[in-house]
Amino acid sequence: MKRLLVVLFAAFCSLNVMASPVNINTADAKTIGDALSGIGLKKAQAIVKYREEKGAFKTAEDLVNVAGIGEKTVAKIKNDVLLSDAVVAEQKTDKKADEKTDKKIEEKTK
Repeated sequence: MKRLLVVLFAAFCSLNVMASPVNINTADAKTIGDALSGIGLKKAQAIVKYREEKGAFKTAEDLVNVAGIGEKTVAKIKNDVLLSDAVVAEQKTDKKADEKTDKKIEEKTK
């Protein structure tokens, strides 16, 4: 019985930690809260409210202007933040390019 509870708890935690890309300029609060790790419904509602009052986000880093969201949170979620729906494939490609660039810089500094 104990083992079953441990397995169920681990499964629940892993589901909660998984994030998926979400367009913060079009998604509703529930979708944002469900998709982004560390962003609950209250912060997601603040994101939507900010977007409605100030307009669309231009960068993921603009999220620091939302009450309750700091730089550490943005750094953690920015790879899962989309600004338009057409960017999903581009972001994956850009991420690979960034990793290659980082490796080249790292090799040069050694």
